[in-house]
Amino acid sequence: IKVDRFFPSSKKCCKCGRIKKELRLFERVYHCECGNKMDRDHNAAINIREEARRMLTA
Repeated sequence: IKVDRFFPSSKKCCKCGRIKKELRLFERVYHCECGNKMDRDHNAAINIREEARRMLTA
């Protein structure tokens, strides 16, 4: 499965799904209004995994 390269994996909160309009490359910790706070790359990895799962079941 290939997830689209423009899928907003880094900007999307893996807990609530909210998408940040701006997220600079130097921001290494993802902070969301829902209270989620985690490493940016870990958040993106979770989003990519979940998008691939969604694509498999579609």
